[in-house]
Amino acid sequence: MERTLTYSHHGSLSHILRMFALSLMVSFVGMLVGMVIVPPSLVPLFIVVELVMLVAAIVIRIKGKNIGYGFLFTFTAISGVTLYPVIMGYGSAIGANLVSGSFLATAAIFGGLSLYAARSKRDFSFLGGFLLASTIGLIVVGLISMFVSFGSVTNLVIASAGILIFSGWVLYDVAQYRDGVEPQEVPLAALNLYLNFINLFLYILRFVASIVGISRD
Repeated sequence: MERTLTYSHHGSLSHILRMFALSLMVSFVGMLVGMVIVPPSLVPLFIVVELVMLVAAIVIRIKGKNIGYGFLFTFTAISGVTLYPVIMGYGSAIGANLVSGSFLATAAIFGGLSLYAARSKRDFSFLGGFLLASTIGLIVVGLISMFVSFGSVTNLVIASAGILIFSGWVLYDVAQYRDGVEPQEVPLAALNLYLNFINLFLYILRFVASIVGISRD
C-alpha cells in the first residue's frame, strides 16, 4: 500500500510527463542561450559535453542507478544549445513555417501515442529488443552519413524509419511508466521521453526536408 501511494504521488505517469514538459521548456531556454550568447565556435564543445552526458546516463542506467534533476535539466539545457543551429539550418532549407509545422506534428504524434499507451492495457515490452537494435542501426547510419552524402530518397527512407522507431519508443516507454515508477527514477524517465520527442522531431524535419528536396530535383 505504501509503495502504491508513493508511486501515485511522486512517481506517477502524470508527474513524469510534467517533468518531461519542464525539460522541453529548459531546452527552449537553452536554444535562446545558444542564439544570443554561445558563439558558433563553441557549439562543438557543447556537442561533446552532451554526448558524454548521454553516455554517462546510459552507463548509469545499465548499473541500475538513477540520475538526478540537476543532471536532467543540465542535459536538456545543453541539448537546447546544440539544437539551435540544427533548427536554424532546417529553417533556411525548408522555411520557418515547415519547421513550425513539423514541431506541431511531433507534438500531435507524441501526445496521441502517449495517450494511447497510457489508456491502453496492451503490453509493449515485446518491442524493446527490436527498438534497441533499430536505434543502434540508426546510429550506425548517422555515423556513415558523416562521410557519405545521401540523396533525398535515401534520406526519406532513413527519416521514415526514424519516425517509426521513435514512435515505437514513445509507446514502449509510456507503457513502462503507466503504473508509475519510484520517485528517484522520475528524472531518468523524463529524460527518456525528452530524447524520444527530440529525435522524433528531428526525423520529422529530415522527412519534410527530403520531400522538399525530391520536389526540387
